[in-house]
Amino acid sequence: MEKNVGGYDRIARAVLGPVLIVVGAGSLAGFLTIAAGTLGLVVAVAALLVGAVLATTAVTQKCPLNDLLGFNTYEGAKTTETESAGKPRAQ
Repeated sequence: MEKNVGGYDRIARAVLGPVLIVVGAGSLAGFLTIAAGTLGLVVAVAALLVGAVLATTAVTQKCPLNDLLGFNTYEGAKTTETESAGKPRAQ
């Protein structure tokens, strides 16, 4: 899978992911309360999982959902025809 996460998308994931991980873990540990009862547990686990996915996709710069939806915010090194015309091909 090619890289498809970059720019502001990657920054947002790198900031929001760890914040959600801390909020979810803090809620599960009892340091803060998101909601009471089973709903609070479900929201805490969801925050933890979503945060982990966001942090992972920020680090790897690969997101299966972006790939599925056709989004690509990664601006990697792109080679144009004029740049590659003067270079010999590796065989």
